[in-house]
Amino acid sequence: MSTLSARPARPWPGSATSRPRPRWSPSRRRRLAADAALLLIAAAFLLPLAWLVLASIDSDATLRVSAPGSPTLDNFSAVWTDEITFTPMLNSLLLCGGATILTVACAALAAYPLSRFRSRVVRPYLLAVLFTTCLPITAIMVPVYGLFVQVDLIDTMSGTALFLAASQLPFAVWLMKNFMDGVPVILEEAAWTDGASWLQSLTRVILPLMGPGITVVMIYSFIMMWGNFFVPFMLLLSPEQLPASVSIFTFFGNYGQVVYGQLAAFSILYSTPVLLLYVLISRRLGGGFALGGAVKG
Repeated sequence: MSTLSARPARPWPGSATSRPRPRWSPSRRRRLAADAALLLIAAAFLLPLAWLVLASIDSDATLRVSAPGSPTLDNFSAVWTDEITFTPMLNSLLLCGGATILTVACAALAAYPLSRFRSRVVRPYLLAVLFTTCLPITAIMVPVYGLFVQVDLIDTMSGTALFLAASQLPFAVWLMKNFMDGVPVILEEAAWTDGASWLQSLTRVILPLMGPGITVVMIYSFIMMWGNFFVPFMLLLSPEQLPASVSIFTFFGNYGQVVYGQLAAFSILYSTPVLLLYVLISRRLGGGFALGGAVKG
């Protein structure tokens, strides 16, 4: 007895199964469009960096991105002086470093009651603090300049550092409060049981566990102050006290003449401390909060 094998039925011409699948599906088109947009954004960031590197080793650098005919380090030799690089960089380190330490210390003290005490005014107060970060610094520089003249803080490093710290404090408080919320209150209560005061529990329990959060606040505050041009330009008058963010203006000569090669070389040197700061403490950023084993069940 023979069995007949079933043959697959051939689709009718024009049926749905005989139509070829579209080569470009909608999902693939969206993916390609997203990749193209990302490539354009990457090019927008990479082209200025490429110009910065190539122009720094080109003695005849222009605004065009082109490889130098004969690479040279003459631009770095020209700016590697006390007057152009070392003194402004030292002023920037003193100014931004002192302001960053003051900002982190004040932000920790201000974030502690906002994180630990519950009140109806905490949320409106935080929103008001966050709103102050949206105000342009140029809107208040005229009254600040008049105030600094009256209290004799104009042309002083301490007064400029104080204002830089005050301008970065609102967002630093907001960040510090959010990081402090991640530390369990039970650890602080255990410290109180052992006889610790609120200041001791803050400095010996909460802040050590907030290492990554403090690092983020410190890096953000330092970078924002390091690139600030307008505030030191307004409050510092003596040339020997100007930071690097203001002394970079000396590369722009009269009648629109700019020494692009030296400007690019100085920009690379100016960016080095920020990169070193991030590299040195980047390990703490990925560590997360060290709360493992702190709370025992």
